[in-house]
Amino acid sequence: MTPTTPGLHHVSAIAGDPQENVDFYVETLGLHPVKRTVNFDEKFMYHLYYGDAAGTPGTLLTFFPFERGQVGRVGKPQPQTTAFAIPAGSAEYWHERLESRGVDVDSPTERFDETVVAFRDHDGNSLELVTADSPLPRTTDESVPTEHAIRGFHGVTLLSASVYHTASALEVLGYELVDQEGDRVRYRAPGDAAAVVDLLDVDAEYGKEGAGTVHHVAFRRGDASLAEWRDRLDDAGMEPTRIKDRFYFESVYVREPGGILFEIASDEPGFAVDEDPAEFGASLRLPPWFEEDREMIEGQLPPIDLPRAE
Repeated sequence: MTPTTPGLHHVSAIAGDPQENVDFYVETLGLHPVKRTVNFDEKFMYHLYYGDAAGTPGTLLTFFPFERGQVGRVGKPQPQTTAFAIPAGSAEYWHERLESRGVDVDSPTERFDETVVAFRDHDGNSLELVTADSPLPRTTDESVPTEHAIRGFHGVTLLSASVYHTASALEVLGYELVDQEGDRVRYRAPGDAAAVVDLLDVDAEYGKEGAGTVHHVAFRRGDASLAEWRDRLDDAGMEPTRIKDRFYFESVYVREPGGILFEIASDEPGFAVDEDPAEFGASLRLPPWFEEDREMIEGQLPPIDLPRAE
């Protein structure tokens, strides 16, 4: 069986101040704080997860906040925009909510017969809310009326150094070309949610990694094992990493030929492996191999107050 992804698992971006990050995504967007942990490759840096109340793959936006880091610049080869799904008729609600909170938000526009509300977070990360059907659980808390609640991801938009090569990589993952509008080419995975990837065929400047940019896009492994995915990627001429233990999931990374970092991630064991979902995000959680360094790690990380969404 050829490995095929049903769609997105998570998107990981870079932020500046961690408290401002929490305030924006919990208070302003109303997302659930899923996990407060650290970057497993740099244990003195937070890794903050937001999503639905259960940490469902396809709802998870994560951040590496580095308050003393450089400001990034979105360009190629990078993911440009992360889009969430909202119910039909919700665009005006979200435009008003964001505008009333001082967010840099554009008026709703139409694209591919969908209504799009584009906005930026406090670091300049490019985000969208797109009217689309989604079976995913509500990703926002009770501060957002049910009829307007975010329902996980809609998809991502990519700025590639080579659209042809990135398109070929998406096809290796199981995506198919489904539409085109102007310089935007739409690909869709066979899953029923978080399944859209748009490629922008534009002459963009080269990006610079830092706050306000996306680090990588992760896709669900589906029914195939990660070992099968490694073989599939290797056979396609890419160079996947070894399988890595991320405690809440396992994953394989690959930089596709167009220059963007992709990840294939498992759904299991999930985010309830080390804390009750009712307590998600309330305290720092560490993988077992970092526990002996907890005191030193906590001493290096700035404190975070978890706000209540209004």
